[in-house]
Amino acid sequence: MFYNRQNIELVCDESEVAEPRASFVLEKNAQLLVYKWLKSLRFLDGHASNISRLVNMEECRLYGIKSHDCHVFMQTLIPLAFRDLLPKGIWDELTEISHFFRDLCSSKLNVDHIERLETNIIETLCKLEMIFPPSFFDSMEHFPIHLPF
Repeated sequence: MFYNRQNIELVCDESEVAEPRASFVLEKNAQLLVYKWLKSLRFLDGHASNISRLVNMEECRLYGIKSHDCHVFMQTLIPLAFRDLLPKGIWDELTEISHFFRDLCSSKLNVDHIERLETNIIETLCKLEMIFPPSFFDSMEHFPIHLPF
């Protein structure tokens, strides 16, 4: 299921112009749920830093997150954090990109699996381009296409 951008076009009334919420934007209470969940997370020693210390509940932000913690978040936590909060089509695509990076960084790789990753990432990125606005994408969002090679 793909989301067309007509859902986020401006709506003009006689007195005002309203901008509807994009389907991938979380409501404030859903954001708070994610941050509360992150605040309660505990990892095995050495797997990731204590992400709960990086969460600022008042501002709904993460501060001081290291690159390894971003990898942990991207590869394992995104599918868990947003499963019940995002529409299924959007969650599926985020999960696909998450699994791509997890599989690419695994300790055991075989050629057939890498070739499959190389063909599937193109389709996954196309699906993400249908969901997110064009301003989200630059050259770095297309970089995963070259990683399996």
